[in-house]
Amino acid sequence: MKRDVVEKLAVLITTAFGLVAALAWNEAIQTIFKNIYGTGSSVSALLIYAIIVTVIAVLATIWIGKMASKVKK
Repeated sequence: MKRDVVEKLAVLITTAFGLVAALAWNEAIQTIFKNIYGTGSSVSALLIYAIIVTVIAVLATIWIGKMASKVKK
């Protein structure tokens, strides 16, 4: 039972981080288009934000995967 719970939590947390990264990139891309085609906010700030969120999501995914592997053993 404990292993199943950890596996499901790992999937849910990984999915949540993936969603946050996707939303960050979505916002950055929208801003680029707004700057090219009119009205917009700071593209560089949103790109930096998207990169930071993506790196955090990747690191968290790796860490969560390792924890799930340890529990499976």
